Amino acid sequence: MERGLTVAINLLLAAALIGCAAGRPTGSSPASQSLPIASSLGQARGEVERSVGPQQAATLKALAETATASALFTPPLVLSTLANPWQGFPEVEQRLSRVTEAASMPRPLGPLLVSLGRVTELESAEPRLPVPPTSMQVEEQLAYLEALLTEATRLRMQAVSRLTDEERQFLFDHAARLAEDFMPQLSEQDGPERRRAQADRRFVELVGDRLDRTSLLAAAQLLASLDDEAWMERVQPAFTETPALAHPVPGITGSVLLFKQTPSGLIIVGGPGPNTYDLLQPIALLLDLGGDDRYRGTVAAPATVTQGVSVLLDLDGNDIYDARPLGLATGRLGVGLLVDRRGNDQYHLAPGSGGTGLAGIGILEDREGEDRYIGSRLTQGASIGGLGLLVDLAGDDTHNSFGYAIGFGGPLGAGALIDVAGHDRYQCGDRYPSRYNEQEAPQAKPGDARFEYECFGMGAGVGQRLMPTLSPSTPAGLAGGLGLILDLAGNDQSRSANFSQGVGYFFGAGIKLDLDGDDESVAARYGQGAAAHFGVGLFVDAAGKDSYGSTGPFYNGAAAWDRSVALFVDAGEDDDRYDFQQSTGLGIADHRAWSLFFDAGGKNSYAVRSGKGTAGDGSVGTFIVP
Repeated sequence: MERGLTVAINLLLAAALIGCAAGRPTGSSPASQSLPIASSLGQARGEVERSVGPQQAATLKALAETATASALFTPPLVLSTLANPWQGFPEVEQRLSRVTEAASMPRPLGPLLVSLGRVTELESAEPRLPVPPTSMQVEEQLAYLEALLTEATRLRMQAVSRLTDEERQFLFDHAARLAEDFMPQLSEQDGPERRRAQADRRFVELVGDRLDRTSLLAAAQLLASLDDEAWMERVQPAFTETPALAHPVPGITGSVLLFKQTPSGLIIVGGPGPNTYDLLQPIALLLDLGGDDRYRGTVAAPATVTQGVSVLLDLDGNDIYDARPLGLATGRLGVGLLVDRRGNDQYHLAPGSGGTGLAGIGILEDREGEDRYIGSRLTQGASIGGLGLLVDLAGDDTHNSFGYAIGFGGPLGAGALIDVAGHDRYQCGDRYPSRYNEQEAPQAKPGDARFEYECFGMGAGVGQRLMPTLSPSTPAGLAGGLGLILDLAGNDQSRSANFSQGVGYFFGAGIKLDLDGDDESVAARYGQGAAAHFGVGLFVDAAGKDSYGSTGPFYNGAAAWDRSVALFVDAGEDDDRYDFQQSTGLGIADHRAWSLFFDAGGKNSYAVRSGKGTAGDGSVGTFIVP
């Protein structure tokens, strides 16, 4: 037990013995709560500056020089936070506050798109939203849907207008490769890896320089206006009295009430009973009125390079989604939107599906029920060169993934998983062996305590680092994006492998926010507010009696390495438990890095193998318990 004000700050000018050293490779109601970042920093700053003011000034000067490390498309907010975390983190808080406010709204999708865009310096064009019909006439409902799809398609065409046909096809095709094998570190001295890096760079440059992302965001906002409970209440009975088509529709079992080709694409309305869908042709909009349905193939995702928008609205039932790769709630050179209104649903997510944006915007909203999200990689709020969003509004949910998922932002990407209510379970890892195994435990096998896995998820902003490069003049790689996991309420459990739970890697910003509940968090190396190689890591738990642990071996709880910054805040005054006996942590920094661990109060217990406000090689690490 530790009470009173504890400040542990250390500055050394020698190489560290932990982290990446020794040859280790890369690597009230919740809605009304304000985030506690600025207030916590305000309590800590005076003591830090009194204790190590000159040393901190030198560290921050080194951090301010990060712009000289050439990475393409470095987020301005990351650079400003690296240069001065005392000012940068409150700016992060200000922008995130808009996200938490939007998440608490009855119709969150549109406001969330706007607020997430602003976090990443992307302003919306604020499209004019059509007014949904108040009548229950089928003709009026169809006219409304067709008008909305027409305008969204026009905006998408405007977004890709500066790209040639060949460039569009490249973006569409290479998105599939990124979903399968994106890597955070590649070597330019290895031929295949160099070619992969060149293709990845071309993908990101085309998105950053030629894709009109503001118009694409406007198209997504337009489609997100379908997130309207009052309209859903009207449209369901409007079609219910429509007789089913007499002839079967290929790829569909169960009743079909409408099958219509429009200039924007195919519109289908499925009946209120159970259906199965396995359609090969592109679908602009699929509206299912109810029943326990099963979806296969490609839905709520552009199926071809020429298709711009695809929407799936399922109004009721316990549904099962079996997506093809990049085939469900995926934006690939366009917008994919899935809204599931009601039911206990299962999402079996292949790579690049389930709220994923790859040169596009992919959105999945589940409004009600106890749901299971079973993912692979680049799923559940993930993006490279776009925006990926998964929003779950209610229910005790389960989120599983292999990695690069559950709030993952790769280069020029913003990925967010937002869960509003329920006691939720999150898991990431146990599939991709870590590179650390080769150097640190070459004899270890899967299942051994020393065998490690990668996650790069659960709030991970991750760039692509070239190491080694062919020459000093070679750009160092692609800067990471924003990875966010936001849980507003509930007693949650989080378990993950290396690089997870609010981790920033190579100019990326990784953020995990939990606003309420008695939570349990277990991570591994570089977890729970950690950063490496010019990254920004942030972990915030606003309230609750929480338990934190690590499977080890290094760097948890405000851990920064190599010109990075990391902040961990537990703002509640309940009794928290920290069991890091297999790891190091709680305010540690090395290689000109800055970290701060802050727990606001309570009778906390700390079992840590080593750390608690230690630093090395021109760094500042702080551990503060008022």
